[in-house]
Amino acid sequence: MKQLEELKGKGFDYLKKITAVDYVEYLEVLYIIFNMSTKKEELVRVKLPAESPSIDSVMHVYSAADWYERELSEMFGIKILGREARRLLLEEWNGVDPPLRKSFVWGKDYKKME
Repeated sequence: MKQLEELKGKGFDYLKKITAVDYVEYLEVLYIIFNMSTKKEELVRVKLPAESPSIDSVMHVYSAADWYERELSEMFGIKILGREARRLLLEEWNGVDPPLRKSFVWGKDYKKME
């Protein structure tokens, strides 16, 4: 992502967090990055469609993005482009209604839906 590459070039050398928020109509991915020398923090927001959300990997910019991107994929159902899909948290998950999406229904027997 060009904006993160530019910020890294300006000294924002530490990736603190990547997470997402489900607003039902759309998803938003949040990148929190930090400049260790100036002690300043930046928030980069990327809006994605609720249906079939996908975003480019930023592993080439911040190698620490690995587990965060895997978490986005499993917990929010966001496809991370440019990287292999490997499980991190939900080894036996069938991919229906990711658990941090508002469409997820607690108590629903997802195992029987396969």
